[in-house]
Amino acid sequence: MEPGLKRTTIARFAAGVASLCGAIGLLTALTSEMWLLTPHGWGTGGILLLLIALFVLVDGAVSFEKTRSSTLPIH
Repeated sequence: MEPGLKRTTIARFAAGVASLCGAIGLLTALTSEMWLLTPHGWGTGGILLLLIALFVLVDGAVSFEKTRSSTLPIH
């Protein structure tokens, strides 16, 4: 398995869940009902999860590039 692949997969899954949180927040705002959190809470949670996913994705990409550059021949 390539380095950073597991982190990339986790980041993609987290980004999907963050999008789902945003959609739930939009739905709760449109229906004016509260589902465990207010629409603002769903949006904030989605944004936070999306930022964490972005940092994990960048970390996976850096890890992949480090291993790739260390295996290249030096001229």
